[in-house]
Order: sequence, then structure tokens, then C-alpha cells
Amino acid sequence: MTSTEFTTADHASAFVPSPATPYQGDIARYWNNEARPVNLRLGDVDGLYHHHYGVGAVDHAALGDPQDSEYEKKLIAELHRLESAQAEILLDHLGPIGRDDTLMDAGCGRGGSMVMAHQRFGCTVEGVTLSAKQADFANGRAGELGIEDHVRARVCNMLDTPFETGQMAGSWNNESSMYVDLHDLFAEHSRVLAVGGRYVTITGCWNPKYGQPSKWVSQINAHFECNIHSRREYLRAMADNRLVPQAVIDLTPDTLPYWELRATSSLVTGIEEAFIESYKDGSFQYVLIAADRV
Repeated sequence: MTSTEFTTADHASAFVPSPATPYQGDIARYWNNEARPVNLRLGDVDGLYHHHYGVGAVDHAALGDPQDSEYEKKLIAELHRLESAQAEILLDHLGPIGRDDTLMDAGCGRGGSMVMAHQRFGCTVEGVTLSAKQADFANGRAGELGIEDHVRARVCNMLDTPFETGQMAGSWNNESSMYVDLHDLFAEHSRVLAVGGRYVTITGCWNPKYGQPSKWVSQINAHFECNIHSRREYLRAMADNRLVPQAVIDLTPDTLPYWELRATSSLVTGIEEAFIESYKDGSFQYVLIAADRV
């Protein structure tokens, strides 16, 4: 893979790969062009811009009367609270992280989880994304918050990062692992993690007990131009790459309220039914897996 160095007014020089495959080029273009209100308006609530979904019970008291003129604003704030709660659960499973440690966010999006990790641990967080637009946005936000010395996004292939072997105390994928081959992904996480380091993923996966990916899962794949893996594939690829699961948590019941609430909002994208129905029929699951590098 070839790479170049570039510098913008917003952030320091970053490692920029030429796409290794046409598919990676497609994904970079997809996220460079993405500007869904459901991602941007939720982030506008408090400046944490996520690219994942939410977990937890809906606070109906905070929403108030649907006839209230402020109801939609309150609904957006509630959706954002649930997605930040999801990121908190991921960070909870990283274990003890010190101020001198470095973490890697693989598929960092606009950087919301990186900011939250630095705010919690005081550590350095390196994010990687194929999207230059996302990296610029994340680095701009870090600059606005005055944490650019600790939080940085790079335009980089998560399967081939520029980090040193054993550099990371922890790493994660938050709804980004469906864009890559899992064996290649976990080989890279295993390389950059120190022995004893913790890897965490929260992801949607199809349920092997269902037999094959359902029609709903196929719709989700087509909508996001991704390739959802089965839960079994995650565990097998981790085992092959010295990542030993310490926790496997089914978050499906916890994420369903987020989707049911989102389906009533002005931010619908047309994919809500597929998520809701696949979670209900058991063909799709939302799981957290935390694994230690051995």
C-alpha cells in the first residue's frame, strides 16, 4: 500500500493510504458524502458527534407531551443521550486506562467516542477512518475543545495502521467492523495492542441460530454498503488472533427502545423498520464483545 503525507489548517500531518481495494474507495466516498441529519442534529445537542446507535430505556418524562412545540427538540436530545450512553458502556469495558496510555478508535467517524475517552481517562486517543471529511471534522472538534494534543483522527485503513506494535493499551470498533474482513481486522488490533491490552467492539451481527442472514439484514447491508458478520465469525476470528473474550453481552433488548423512538422522529432514514423487525424476530443481534490480547 502506498501513502502520502498531507497537512491542513485544522490538523497535523496524517497518514493517508491509497485505497487498497475498489470497495475501500467506495466506502471512503460513501462517508465523505454522508451528511445525514440523524448524525449531525444529534451531535449538535452537546458537540459530541457519533456514528452509532443508542442503548437504554427512554425517559418519557423528559420527552413530555408529543403535542408540545418543543417535543421534537426533546426527542432529538433523548436519542443523543441514548447514543452517548452506548459509548459509555463501551468505555466501561476498556478496563483501567491511565493518562499516559494511548487508545485506538478504529473507524472513528466524527470523533465523539474519542472525545469521551479522553475526557474520562485523560489519555491519548488515535482515530482512524477512510473518510478525509470525517477526519477533518473530528480534528476540528478536538481543536475547538483544546484537546488536539491528545485526540487525533487520521485518514487511514484500519487494517494497516501506522502505529507501532504493542503501542495501544486499548482499542475498539464501534459499529465499524462490518466494513472489513474480521481476520484482517483482528490481526491488526492484535498487533497494535500491548499484551494484556483490551479490545472492545459493539456491533450488529446476524444470529447463527437463524440459519442465514435474513431479508432485514440484507436490507441493512444494502443501505449502508456493508457486510454484516455473524456472531460466530467474530468469536472465531478473535480466537485466531490472540484475542480472548472476557465478556459477550447481548444488548439487543437495550437498543430496541432507541430504534422505536427514532422511528417516530423527523430524522427517519427508511432503515428503521429493518432494525426493529430483525431485532424482534431474532435474526439480528446487537452485541458487545470485550477481549484481552494474550
